[in-house]
Amino acid sequence: MCATTPSGIDNLLGDYTLDHAFDEMREPDGSVRSHYRALAEVLAQLPIEELRRRKQSADLSFLTQGITFTVYGRDEGTERIFPYDLLPRLITGQEWQHIERGLIQRITALNEFLRDIYSDAKILADKTIPGELVYSCRQYRRQMRGLQVPRNVYIAVVGSDLLRLSNGEFVVLEDNLRVPSGVSYMLTNRRVMKRTFPWLFHRYGVRPIEHYPQLLLATLRSLAPEGCVDPNIVLLTPGVFNSAYFEHTFLARQMGIELVEGRDLVTHDNVVYMRTTDGLKRVDVIYRRVDDDFTDPLVFRSDSILGCAGLLNAYRAGNVTITNAFGTGLADDKALYAYVPKIIRYYLGEDPILNNVETFLMTDDTERQHVLANLDKLVVKAVGESGGYGMLIGPHSTAEQRSEFARRIEANPRNYIAQPTLSFSRAPCMIGDRLEPRHVDLRPYILFGEKINVVPGGLTRVALEKGSLVVNSSQGGGSKDTWVLQ
Repeated sequence: MCATTPSGIDNLLGDYTLDHAFDEMREPDGSVRSHYRALAEVLAQLPIEELRRRKQSADLSFLTQGITFTVYGRDEGTERIFPYDLLPRLITGQEWQHIERGLIQRITALNEFLRDIYSDAKILADKTIPGELVYSCRQYRRQMRGLQVPRNVYIAVVGSDLLRLSNGEFVVLEDNLRVPSGVSYMLTNRRVMKRTFPWLFHRYGVRPIEHYPQLLLATLRSLAPEGCVDPNIVLLTPGVFNSAYFEHTFLARQMGIELVEGRDLVTHDNVVYMRTTDGLKRVDVIYRRVDDDFTDPLVFRSDSILGCAGLLNAYRAGNVTITNAFGTGLADDKALYAYVPKIIRYYLGEDPILNNVETFLMTDDTERQHVLANLDKLVVKAVGESGGYGMLIGPHSTAEQRSEFARRIEANPRNYIAQPTLSFSRAPCMIGDRLEPRHVDLRPYILFGEKINVVPGGLTRVALEKGSLVVNSSQGGGSKDTWVLQ
């Protein structure tokens, strides 16, 4: 092993400054953390021209593979190449073990919560959670009351967003239980990284993630209707104009299942069929990437053409499994998020392994007044929004924006929560010819079938703009590969 060349790494780190945020690569005294040293040595030894060439090669790979996402609400061309950073984010095996245990605990409790709410609702009768918070949630589906789902699993696929605070602690920012996206970028990032730094994989002993599609397929198979031995599984997409259409096609291809739109499906006698050139073919499991509202025009939005009429009745009859189950969005409502620690204690009798971020509920008069008096210091979020939409980041906002959000909060307190502006961790990124720190979060993916599996790693999202705290791709963020070490 060659010794690190101080001049090489020093040149790369010319603009790399530390602040009070946790730095994934460097200790507070500026030295490189032990698990990052091998990567730092490689960077120090590679000429900048070679790093630039590898970055261009990686970008070209994303372009030729058509790895894109769609940005809504912009006048210019909306389909973009997903921004990608050349350097991996490293997580030690010990850190990952803690994260994995915390996520399994959390998903187990949230699934129990959904099962309870749609059956006896004991947690409401015990007044652990305010009933009005549940019944006023736009994602609560009264049609799910009393409906038995296979294996009592409501949330088969979950993506939870984690942040690392300045003291090094990982906390949960939010849970995505409806149609969590981004796993295709996790997988393609890994493919590109293997071509970019192949020898580093052998040196580091990175834990694999490539089995995710087959793990997802096995999860879906395990949730097939009772008695179905060889289920026909399809992925239901809203279509080519959806922001995650690339991911839908990618996953269907990787699993070897059909990608269908609502117009490809039909129901008859409470059985779902797929139209094929050989006639109708029965469908047993639907991995849907369509929101509840658009899945069945007979029950939800009558103007939707993205779903299939009669889907809920077929589901209710036990002839098809739809995952995630209808109504799971209740458990990722941002106001109910504040109660997840209580939910864990209520159903499991355990303290949370992963903590929440402090959250202020606007339905509480005292907390609302505190937030309205401190809008310039807090982050305000609409409870049903995602992708960085419907947010106010107080320190970066104008007086006009704060005034507008104050008006919205007063008009509809149930629709907003607020959290402190967190200075979450930063990781090294190739910005031009230098390494610069950028804020990152982490979205691990959890699969719940016969048992719970957490794929080691996840999607590390990056706020590529200097000083920005917004990592969402729809707001200009990018991603990088996540290496969980043995």
